[in-house]
Amino acid sequence: MRYFATVSGSASEANVEEKVLASNPIMESIGNAKTTRNDNSSRFGKYIEIGFDKRYRIIGANMRTYLLEKSRVVFQAEEERNYHIFYQLCASATLPEFKTLRLGGANYFHYTKQGGSPVIDGIDDAKEMLNTRRACTLLGIVDSYQMGIFQILAAILHLGNVAFTSRDADSCTIPPKHEPLSIFCDLMGVEYEQMAHWLTHRKLATATETYIKPISKLQAVNARDALAKHIYANLFNWIVDHVNKALHSTMKQHSFIGVLDIYGFETFEINSFEQFCINYANEKLQQQFNMHVFKLEQEEYMREQIPWTLIDFYDNQPCINLIEAKLGVLDLLDEECKMPKGSDNSWAQKLYNTHLNKTALFEKPRLSNKAFIIQHFADKVEYQCEGFLEKNKDTVYEEQIKVLKSSKLKILSELFQDVKVISPTSATPSGRTPLSRAPVKPTQSKTAQASKEHKKSVGHQFRNSLQLLMETLNATTPHYVRCIKPNDFKFPFMFDEKRTVQQLRACGVLETIRISAAGFPSRWTYQEFFSRYRVLMKQKDVLGDRKQTCKNVLEKLILDKDKYQFGKTKIFFRAGQVAFLEKIRSDKLRAACVRIQKTIRGWLMRKKYLRMRKAAITIQRYVRGYQARCLVTFLRRTRAATIIQKFQRMYTIRKRYRCKRAATVVLQSYLRGYIARKQYRKMLREHKATVIQKRVRGWLARLHYRRALEAIVYLQCCYRRMMAKRELKKLKIEARSVEHYKKLNFGMENKIMQLQRKIDEQSKDSKSLLEKLTHLEATYSSEKEKLRSDVERLKMSEEEAKNATNRVLSLQDEISKLQKELHQTQSEKKLIQEKSEIYKQETDVLVLELKEQNMLLKKEKDDLNHRIQNQAKEMTDAMEKRLLEETQQLELDLNDERLRYQNLLNEFSRLEERYDDLKDEMKLMVTISKPGHKRTDSTHSSNESEYTYSSEITEAEEFPMRMEEPSEKKAPLDMSLFLKLQKRVSELEQEKQSMQDELDRKEEQVLRAKAKEEERPQMRGAELEYESLKRQELESENKKLKNELNELRKALTEKSPPGVTAPGAPAYKVLLEQMTSVSEELEVRKEEVLILRSQLMSQKEAIPIKDDKNTMTDSTILLEDVQKMKDKGEIAQAYIGLKETNRLLESQLQTQKRSHDNELEALRGEIQSLKEENNRQQQLLAQNLQLPPEARIEASLQHEITRLTNENLDLMEQLEKQDKTVRKLKKQLKVFAKKIDELEVGQMENISPGQIIDEPIHPVNIPRKEKDFQGMLEYKKEDEPKLVKNLILDLKPRGVAVNLIPGLPAYILFMCVRHADYLNDDQKVRSLLTSTINGIKKILKKRGDDFEAVSFWLSNTCRFLHCLKQYSGEEGFMKHNTPRQNEHCLTNFDLAEYRQVLSDLAIQIYQQLVRVLENILQPMIVSGMLEHETIQGVSGVKPTGLRKRTSSIADEGTYTLDSIIRQLNTFHSIMCQHGMDPELVKQVVKQMFYIIGAVTLNNLLLRKDMCSWSKGMQIRYNVSQLEEWLRDKNLMTSGAKETLEPLIQAAQLLQVKKKTDEDAEAICSMCNALTTAQILKVLNLYTPVNEFEERVTVSFIRTIQMRMRDRKDSPQLLTDAKHIFPVTFPFNPSSLALETIQIPASLGLAFLTRV
Repeated sequence: MRYFATVSGSASEANVEEKVLASNPIMESIGNAKTTRNDNSSRFGKYIEIGFDKRYRIIGANMRTYLLEKSRVVFQAEEERNYHIFYQLCASATLPEFKTLRLGGANYFHYTKQGGSPVIDGIDDAKEMLNTRRACTLLGIVDSYQMGIFQILAAILHLGNVAFTSRDADSCTIPPKHEPLSIFCDLMGVEYEQMAHWLTHRKLATATETYIKPISKLQAVNARDALAKHIYANLFNWIVDHVNKALHSTMKQHSFIGVLDIYGFETFEINSFEQFCINYANEKLQQQFNMHVFKLEQEEYMREQIPWTLIDFYDNQPCINLIEAKLGVLDLLDEECKMPKGSDNSWAQKLYNTHLNKTALFEKPRLSNKAFIIQHFADKVEYQCEGFLEKNKDTVYEEQIKVLKSSKLKILSELFQDVKVISPTSATPSGRTPLSRAPVKPTQSKTAQASKEHKKSVGHQFRNSLQLLMETLNATTPHYVRCIKPNDFKFPFMFDEKRTVQQLRACGVLETIRISAAGFPSRWTYQEFFSRYRVLMKQKDVLGDRKQTCKNVLEKLILDKDKYQFGKTKIFFRAGQVAFLEKIRSDKLRAACVRIQKTIRGWLMRKKYLRMRKAAITIQRYVRGYQARCLVTFLRRTRAATIIQKFQRMYTIRKRYRCKRAATVVLQSYLRGYIARKQYRKMLREHKATVIQKRVRGWLARLHYRRALEAIVYLQCCYRRMMAKRELKKLKIEARSVEHYKKLNFGMENKIMQLQRKIDEQSKDSKSLLEKLTHLEATYSSEKEKLRSDVERLKMSEEEAKNATNRVLSLQDEISKLQKELHQTQSEKKLIQEKSEIYKQETDVLVLELKEQNMLLKKEKDDLNHRIQNQAKEMTDAMEKRLLEETQQLELDLNDERLRYQNLLNEFSRLEERYDDLKDEMKLMVTISKPGHKRTDSTHSSNESEYTYSSEITEAEEFPMRMEEPSEKKAPLDMSLFLKLQKRVSELEQEKQSMQDELDRKEEQVLRAKAKEEERPQMRGAELEYESLKRQELESENKKLKNELNELRKALTEKSPPGVTAPGAPAYKVLLEQMTSVSEELEVRKEEVLILRSQLMSQKEAIPIKDDKNTMTDSTILLEDVQKMKDKGEIAQAYIGLKETNRLLESQLQTQKRSHDNELEALRGEIQSLKEENNRQQQLLAQNLQLPPEARIEASLQHEITRLTNENLDLMEQLEKQDKTVRKLKKQLKVFAKKIDELEVGQMENISPGQIIDEPIHPVNIPRKEKDFQGMLEYKKEDEPKLVKNLILDLKPRGVAVNLIPGLPAYILFMCVRHADYLNDDQKVRSLLTSTINGIKKILKKRGDDFEAVSFWLSNTCRFLHCLKQYSGEEGFMKHNTPRQNEHCLTNFDLAEYRQVLSDLAIQIYQQLVRVLENILQPMIVSGMLEHETIQGVSGVKPTGLRKRTSSIADEGTYTLDSIIRQLNTFHSIMCQHGMDPELVKQVVKQMFYIIGAVTLNNLLLRKDMCSWSKGMQIRYNVSQLEEWLRDKNLMTSGAKETLEPLIQAAQLLQVKKKTDEDAEAICSMCNALTTAQILKVLNLYTPVNEFEERVTVSFIRTIQMRMRDRKDSPQLLTDAKHIFPVTFPFNPSSLALETIQIPASLGLAFLTRV
């Protein structure tokens, strides 16, 4: 249209072409909208006729529209918008003239926010609103009418926000004083009560009466939407009518050009009535296109009389008949609309009955009874029947229309009170819409006719208007423009070949090309052919008849006559023949050009050569003369220079020789004197050294002799003391013998007391004497040392005096000799001084000259060094820069490849899970088909597994009671028996305490017996017999007590009634608790008895039987002797008592001594550790004092952190050791309890009480020492599923796995692999690794949403992978191993392939971990990072025109920044608790921070209310809190901070100044992490909050855009929040020794055996 208007101009002075062009913005704003495939899609058909006069100038225009998509007013699909005019109104809501419309943002209205995409990139709706208003003014729509239009449009938006409240199932109400409805009524000028009433009621008119019926909420919503669509459709028709009036011309029309802009073929996921009508219109237009194009092609062949076979082409008339013929789709639809109870379902059934299996183009979907499929010329389209009848009827309640007709708004009354219905689809019978229309007076007949016309269905009206359009097209000469979309994503410079071919095929273009290629697509007239190819003809071939000439030439050039045909006026060629002729013609022309160029170039070169030769000869003549003169001058200068050099060199050499000779003589004299003096000093030193050596060697010999003498004396003393001790020991043994006591011990008590006193006195005396003796020895040794040192000093002084006298004599002789030499040297010195002065003067001159030369050389050297350094620095910088760029590029390539590989792994895992799901579904289908099969609930099995442990503990205790449960009929409870039972229980407790004390006492006696075994062997036999008797008494007492307990149980169960002894009765509970406590105490007593028994057995084995008569060690003999001594009984008793007291005192002394020694060792260790800690603290303090204050604080913090970490590790190790010991003791306790129960039950059943007392002692199993383990676990092949189940499938990280060593399952699995490798069983290795991998996949599939489970198995998978590397035997992985760990390496198999599989599995687990934490963090990010006000009072007032958002602090369900940090702490603590590698933890943290930054930035770019200065400050504060968290966790090197850089720059962009060019330059240099689109988006969305802020100007944004146009970055606005960084698993060896690992009993792996 712009082309027509520009070329033709206008015939009047009113500039009609501008009005024609001005109609476009109006129609686009009210009829175009954004769809998923087009941002400016026309949602109605438009046919415009442009009229021309005889001089072909535009005189006017007229417009017709077809099928406006009214449903878009009330509903939009995802990523689509309503009509542009609504968004233009919302964008201009702040204008003063629009204040009365009370508009808000597009997200405020229901009719504009359903698509979720209110903004189109690159489109400013406010500017478009200005263009629309300008166009309306140009077309004569005055401002009052414009404001009326905008008022109606705003009222439609407010009508969409009207809400209904259900009163019951068949009625609803509108809330009182509903704001949207009141605004609607104010804008439309109607009464609020009337509109509120008729929106929730309808009138039913019968032949006699009229009823008012309430409607349901759904019907009210549908009625509201129908009213909105009806108002918009009438407004659209009114605007079109006024545009036609403005374009109407009174001049006579000579010709016209009709431009049809109609919708193309459409197919969506859900296709309704609009798509059906659109595709019906395209069927008609395609039929007209086929008839026109193919008919013209074949008519030309017939006109030229070329032999031609007619080609059949696709005719879509059957499809058109299916739609518009009798009993077609439209006919059945109109018929159903006329039925009183017609519905979409009944209409669908009629379609199926009429056309299904009868028409090939009609089909029915398999899974739906409310849809049908039509085979169109382009593709099959499935239409949903729902809504067809309603849209075809297009009914609106008349009462609502009456309320609108009573409006005070002038334009609204014109819309609804115009009697003549101006339908956009109405046309004259001739097929043309008249350009002039006279106003029609309303009459009664025309009113009835209009109402009748209004009752016609939409399909009927559309079919009539389409028929008129086809008549117009058939009466004119059509030309076609096909619009092809390059891609479906609205991206520039992106061409989708498949999509383009589909569109070309749908448009029929490929069919046209096929027919053209089958014929003769190229054609020339005879004159054109002769003029073009005259160069191929010879002179003799040219005839007077051009036609015959062309035939002769073609017969020579193209031998195949089928390739061309001769017509009446043209020559027709098949495809490719014209190109062949063009090639021959170009070859002929090229050969002629080459010949012409050859001749001209030869002539030019020859002429140039002659001119250059003449010039060269002249130049040579002058040059040779100049060279000869130069040679003569050079020879003369050379001869003169040679003579001058000869004399100069002679002078310099003579002078240099003289100087060297004089210097040499002086040096020789000084050197000879120095050598003589040096020789003299050497001789003197050797003489003195000889004297010193003589004295020292004598002193050393004497010292050695004295030490040898002292050592011999000391050895003699030691030997004599040892012999004396032996003798004393023999005497003591002899004194302690029994015979000696028999002879000497009369009146033993008095004598012992006297002897004891004497011994005390003697010990005191000996102590005092010893002290005196030691004191005397010390004084004697000190005096002796003093005297010895004095004697040696005197001897040394005597020898020195002798040496001094000799030295004096020798020195006097030397002095006389030196005086003579002195006189000689003084004379020589005078001569040397004279010579030295002369030499010094000469050398000073030489030194000055050398210094000057040296300075010059130094300067040159410095310059050269400076240049070399600069060049080297530049080269190194260039090399480093190039190397850095190459390494960065290689890292990027590596990350890309790694990311691509991990994405493939992710896709593979997804397909694998899909395959597993399909397998499960198949299994489920098979199991469902089997009768009688029932599936157990998974929760039931899991609950059973959880409570297995507790049931095992109490099973042994509850078993007897379960076997002896009371029957239904029991005797009443005997209270006396109950009291006796309580009394007996208390007695048993007392006896138990006494037995415990007795057992402790016996243990002390055993210890004393071991300590004094050598000194008192004669009493052991009696003690052993006594202890064995006591043990037998204890066992018999124990068995009696147990028998009594069993009898009490039986009596209680037999005599108690069922109500009292029931499991829930109080008496039953009390007795049960007492019984269980007594049984537990008995079990403890049994264990003590077993320990005592084992000790007695070990003591019996340790005591040998001796028959020596002299020693008298047999206890039986001693007892017999004591019993025989009737007269001396008192003495024996006193002796035994004294012996017992001595034994007790000795045992107490030994225990105290041992405790003292232990405490002393512990204190020494603590002192040593404190010393080391003190030294380390002093070193750290000295180092910190040398550092600056900031580094000092950081170093001290680092030291404190390391100290606390070490303490935590020590405490954790202690806790683990205690847990191990506790679990081990519990296990042993269970084993002993079971053995004792089995033993006692068997004894109680088979042995009588009398026999129990005389029962012999059973042997006790002696525990063996633990052997040296090799770090392997042995298991059977059939136990492999149990291993995987207990260790992987049933292991819960939150329960059992919390107290385990980090990575314990991985260590256990690797130890099993080691044993299989040790056995060289490849099948076992392969099976175990495969089962392990599958088990991990199963548990992750089952608990894939649990962060703890995924983190736990990620750390264990990595640890298993590291173990396979560490013990693989490869040198690269064995650097950090201990020698013991190197012995544990795998010997038979190379598991490199399984390492790759485990690495892939770890990557999959990592990606699943990222998805889990992303799902957890996603709801928190926007609320915590953007909406929550961490700094209160910064946000101030909300921007105008935006929705008021409630504060995040006020809502309890929202998240804050503290919530995010707490969640991050939870993630970090869980990963650290599971022992995850630090490098892997850093990568997870980096991914979490990337998700936080990306989601925050995307929401910031999509929300206008967040783009303000205060929100930028809030974001900066939140980011600083996250950085502080990284600093606290020592994760600053993880790269997580860099992922927040775009968000930081966006916050800075909100805070910086945005006015001048310097600000623009600063923004461009600062925001290097943001793309151009993101920067421009933030600037466009920037909204002032306070009065001191200003909105960013358009000129500033354009300046930014101009400055950043050269930046090559992604055009994408939003950051990909789903992006996952490639993960790596650096090798992290473990220092834990495999042989030290203990398997907890809680894992249920008792079938594993340590090897």
